Amino acid sequence: MGMPRVSPIDAALRAAVDALANPVAERAAGEDVFAFVEDAFPLFRSLTGDGVRQTLAKVGQIAPGLQVHEVPSGTPVLDWVVPKEWRVHSARLLGPDGATIVDVEDHTLHLLGYSAPYRGTLSLDALRPHLWSDPERPDAIPYRTSYYREEWGFCLEHRRLEALVEGEYRVEIETELFDGSLTYGEIVLPGECEGEVLVSAHVCHPSLANDNLSALGVAAHLARRLAELPRRRLTWRFIFAPGTLGAIVWLAGHREIVDRVRHGLVLSNLGDGGAFHFKRTRGGASSIDRLVPKVFADSSEPLEVEDFSPFGYDERQYGSPGFDLPVAVLSRTPWGRYPEYHTSDDDLRLVRPQHLGRSLRRLLEVASALEHDRRWRNLEPYGEPQLGRRGLYHQIGGGDEGRTRQLALLWVLNQSDGGKSLLDVAERSGLSMRQIEDAAEALWQAELLAAVDD
Repeated sequence: MGMPRVSPIDAALRAAVDALANPVAERAAGEDVFAFVEDAFPLFRSLTGDGVRQTLAKVGQIAPGLQVHEVPSGTPVLDWVVPKEWRVHSARLLGPDGATIVDVEDHTLHLLGYSAPYRGTLSLDALRPHLWSDPERPDAIPYRTSYYREEWGFCLEHRRLEALVEGEYRVEIETELFDGSLTYGEIVLPGECEGEVLVSAHVCHPSLANDNLSALGVAAHLARRLAELPRRRLTWRFIFAPGTLGAIVWLAGHREIVDRVRHGLVLSNLGDGGAFHFKRTRGGASSIDRLVPKVFADSSEPLEVEDFSPFGYDERQYGSPGFDLPVAVLSRTPWGRYPEYHTSDDDLRLVRPQHLGRSLRRLLEVASALEHDRRWRNLEPYGEPQLGRRGLYHQIGGGDEGRTRQLALLWVLNQSDGGKSLLDVAERSGLSMRQIEDAAEALWQAELLAAVDD
């Protein structure tokens, strides 16, 4: 006897998707993601440092198989060099009366990201160039960094800045810039075929809940659910890295495998209440560009779609001309388009469990569609095969549902010429991915279809 045939439909993956279709389960999943966001929120993340390591450790508690990589300072990576590692001991600004005006212990955003150490007493005029605020959100602390130019300073509420009086101010910034490393995390879930799906989320922002702890938490829980499957057709690779430079570091070290990336998503801002937003890949016509909108349409979930632009998150690194990976972006409200963006108002009040749970659910639906989207060859291509004697008409039944099943069977048979995928069939027929997948499985069970190797 030969090896048993393996169904093209992953029942365990289908069950995971269907489980989240229950509103109670979706909300519970969102509560789990929110617990991660809440736990990791106080950590002092930056381009490098222990905050990144601590955050990755929390990711690893959710998703098994996390590998943490350290890339030493001074390492050339494409056109960049890994910078010195940054460590914060303390930082505060004292007023003329000796009272503390800002203290990094009160909020991580109070210290300019990558601030150099400095101790000294300055007049208010000399101090002002080292203070940053946001007049448009006068009660919020802005997020500012100086990664590649040595600078020191503080960020504070604009109302507090305006209230400063003339006099001598004491600056006490105890930080280190030293030869250390840049840290990133990676989870690889092997599949049965060579093709890979790349999922990327940035891990560098301190005390910003939506940007991007929300996406880190959703990605970690997606990885956990995919890791629990008994099998996967595709290999899933999750990258948790500092923005821009982290993706560049990964690309520089993985040139030999980038050709295996068939689909990719950068995840960001998945916890606010805005509509979902999809940014196409650099090429604009890859499978992921078509599949994500199709999945959302099948779910009747609003999705705003826009073309690629070379500005944003790490899609511009993965999609740079030399690599040209088919990596798109999925978010709720995109970066810079919600008023709390890059301020202390992007806190735990902004992200809600129900939004996190819905984000995870939609991503699991996308994962299911990617796993099941493959090309098929009709084994009886000359005329329409007799479905009745194969028992398929027993599945059809009467009414609209039965006619839809019949139509799905006929569409799959007609289009399965070895070159078209199930996504192609679903788009052309106007039927859902789930309906086309079910038809393909029924035809495969009847030995009317054969899978084309990926």
